[in-house]
Amino acid sequence: MYTYWQQQTTEKPLFPDIEWNKPEQRSLAGRLGVVGGNKLGFSAVAEAYSTALTTGAGEVRVILPDVLKKTIPPIITDAVFAATNPSGSLAKEAEPELLAMARYATGILLIGDAGRNSETAILYERFLLDYDGQLTITRDAVDLMKNASQQLVERPQTLLVVSFAQLQKLFQSVYYPKILTFGMQLQQLVEALHKFTITYPVTIAVLHKDHFIVAHNGDVVTTPWQNPMAIWRGNTATRAASYLLWNEKKPLEAVVASLLQ
Repeated sequence: MYTYWQQQTTEKPLFPDIEWNKPEQRSLAGRLGVVGGNKLGFSAVAEAYSTALTTGAGEVRVILPDVLKKTIPPIITDAVFAATNPSGSLAKEAEPELLAMARYATGILLIGDAGRNSETAILYERFLLDYDGQLTITRDAVDLMKNASQQLVERPQTLLVVSFAQLQKLFQSVYYPKILTFGMQLQQLVEALHKFTITYPVTIAVLHKDHFIVAHNGDVVTTPWQNPMAIWRGNTATRAASYLLWNEKKPLEAVVASLLQ
């Protein structure tokens, strides 16, 4: 077995101290900012909001397109509405709200349901350059960032919770000299992510061969995984983003510990 590869199971958590050290007081548990939604959907934002609070985030605030003002469920008590473009997604004029959120939050989660709009992509890319705090990106928010792939992988304090297809595109976008295939063995992907995260400071989380893989700084942890829907709905990324609020200096340990609850 490789020295950089650790395996976790439900019966054998690798980082129990992360769970033990979870703040009991909400005032010490950090503030999560959630960004996403478009006129056709905001379920991922609503689910992320409740999941983050259940997981233990101290405060949660969301930014949504203002076209959704009349349709947001009452469960979301802390929402900011920002400018909407004609497609129903966040417009470039939403930048002040995102920057205000960055000042408020301990960490930011781009949860998706963002719409495939070039203007929203530009907004996200600008935010990537302006914000230097803890950032988690998942679902279609990752696709919107495709033109900023190099900045993404070179950015510290960044967690990408991606599908295998998104990981393939990411490797291609930054011209990384390793071709990923759906048929590759788990061991081969572990080795590729080991080398990739030595090269770049980004943290990568991806599902492959019924294992959820987390890689950071050359270290890789795999956990058996039978619930892909939790990833596609954004729950897994939200739990990880929440754990990162009080473990900013231990991204690998925080993400891995968040998987077992």
